[in-house]
Amino acid sequence: MTDPHDRTTTDRRPLRRALAEWARAVTEARWFGATVFALILANAALLGVETYSALVTGWGAWLRFAEHACLAAFTAEIVLRACAHADRPRDFFRDPWNLFDLAVVISAFLPVVRENGTVLRLLRLARVLRTARFLPQLRVFMVAVGRSLPGTFSFLLVGALLLYVYAMVGWVFFADHDPEHFGSLGRAVLTLFLLMTLDGLGDAVHAGLEISRWSIVYYASYVLFASFVLVNVLIGVVISSLDEAREMEREQDEHTGTPHAPEQELRERIAAARRALDELEESLVGLPTSRRPHSRR
Repeated sequence: MTDPHDRTTTDRRPLRRALAEWARAVTEARWFGATVFALILANAALLGVETYSALVTGWGAWLRFAEHACLAAFTAEIVLRACAHADRPRDFFRDPWNLFDLAVVISAFLPVVRENGTVLRLLRLARVLRTARFLPQLRVFMVAVGRSLPGTFSFLLVGALLLYVYAMVGWVFFADHDPEHFGSLGRAVLTLFLLMTLDGLGDAVHAGLEISRWSIVYYASYVLFASFVLVNVLIGVVISSLDEAREMEREQDEHTGTPHAPEQELRERIAAARRALDELEESLVGLPTSRRPHSRR
C-alpha cells in the first residue's frame, strides 16, 4: 500500500496533475488539431510527390528532410497526448485511436521497418487514415465498417455458397456447349462473379438461350438472389452498423461534452475539496511525529 505520509508520493500527484492539465489544454486547443491535420495532409502530399522520379532526383534531400520533420512532429504529438493522461495513464490505452496513432508512430522507428522501403511507405500511408480523428463523419463511417464486419463475414459465406452451387449447376448444363465460361468450376465461378454486377448479363442470356430455353430460369434466379437479395442484405447490414456508430458517437459527445451548470458547479466543488485535502495532507507531512493526531481504537 502507498504510505499517505510519503512526501515523494504526495509531491508526484500535483506534478502529474499539472502536467496532465497543461498537455490537455494544448491537445484540446483548436490550433493543435488544425496543425496536426495539416501535417497529415502534408505527409500525404509527400507520398504523392515521391511517385515522380524526376522530383525525387532533384529534391531527394529536401523530401527526406520533410519526412523526418513530419515524423518528429507526429512523435511530439503522441507524446503530448500521452502526457494529457499523466494523471490517469490507463485512459490513454482505452482509446482505440490513441493505440492506432501509437502503433503507426512507433513502427517507423523499428529497424526492420526502416530498412524495408515498401513496408515503410505503407505505414506512412496509414498516417493518412488518422484524418478520421479530426473528421467526425469519416470516424463514424470507419466505426460503422468495423462493426459491420461480423455481418459482412456471414454475407460472404452465404455468397460463396451461392456461387458454388450455381457454378456447379452451370458446369453440369453448359460446360460442353460453352467451355469458355463454364468449362471448369473456376471459370464458372469467375463468370458468375462478373454477372453479379450485371455486367455482360445480356450476352450470357442470349448464349444460354441458344443452348436451352430453360437457361433463362437459371440466370433469372441467380440474378434475383445474387444481385438483389444478397446485395440488399449487405446494404442493410452496413446501414444498421452506421446507425449504431452514429449513436455511439452521439453518446460519446454527450459524455465528453460541456456539462450543464449544476453539474459544472458540483465538479468545481469536488475539485476544490480535493485541492484542500491535498494541502492538508502536505501540511500533515510537515508536522512532527509527536504532534500528529492518532486515531482512536
